[in-house]
Amino acid sequence: MDSLLDELRQLEAEFHHHGHLPSLIRLEQLLHADFHEIGRSGRRYDRETVVNFLRSNPALPPVNSVGHAVQWLAEGCALLTYRSEQRSADGAGVDATWRSSVWLRTERGWQVVFHQGTPAAPPA
Repeated sequence: MDSLLDELRQLEAEFHHHGHLPSLIRLEQLLHADFHEIGRSGRRYDRETVVNFLRSNPALPPVNSVGHAVQWLAEGCALLTYRSEQRSADGAGVDATWRSSVWLRTERGWQVVFHQGTPAAPPA
């Protein structure tokens, strides 16, 4: 299970930019044809909207993600959960979010079919 966690954590991190835009080809490899997302805002986004957003925003703030966990949902289907924060210019964490992604193992490799972000409460 640790190798699956490592693999999905690395794939998920490709959406966080880390200084470079993901290529259109790579996004099409990672995002399942039926992909959709419910964003932190509560809005629903389709695959095309997410691809366009990721391709047109080269200067997104850095993302720090922690607490990754993976759970098998069915054969070839896994749930990845974690907490993320963006970093402001002064390095402070902002927009803490609980995240979950459903990944399917396909003939193209692992592809994310669903993602959701939920605002996280401040630490107690």
